[in-house]
Amino acid sequence: MLTLASKLKREDGLKGSRTSATASDSTRRVSVRDRLLVKEVAELEANLPCTCKVHFPDPNKLHCFQLTVTPDEGYYQGGKFQFETEVPDAYNMVPPKVKCLTRIWHPNITETGEICLSLLREHSIDGTGWAPTRTLKDVVWGLNSLFTDLLNFDDPLNIEAAEHHLRDKVSY
Repeated sequence: MLTLASKLKREDGLKGSRTSATASDSTRRVSVRDRLLVKEVAELEANLPCTCKVHFPDPNKLHCFQLTVTPDEGYYQGGKFQFETEVPDAYNMVPPKVKCLTRIWHPNITETGEICLSLLREHSIDGTGWAPTRTLKDVVWGLNSLFTDLLNFDDPLNIEAAEHHLRDKVSY
């Protein structure tokens, strides 16, 4: 993370000393997405829920990271759930792509890792979908909440898991 931030600062410092053609070339190398991510990752790390950890396999690629959620309450207490997040080039106009890597029996996560979380939807009927004002912090807090207050058995993506819960809460 510091590597990309350092690169951005270094390039900003070099702009004044280069010709205008060379400066515009260096500006093109760092996308709007990457500039946003430098700020958002710093904010995310400062406001990360205590049940979450973020890992960047490559510190030069802030657009690809892994999230580990370890719920401390509810049905999933003590579990460890891995998510893979990829932030597309069109970010922040489109939401990040998130997939659950841990196989889980959850009404809002399929067995193949698809996630039903309104803020990850580009278009939402209820108006709670993605908006350019949302950030990675919102995504992480939303994923964390899937294991507590956003656990939704009434409008499931994984219908079998929701029906199992309705039939037998103890074995669920």
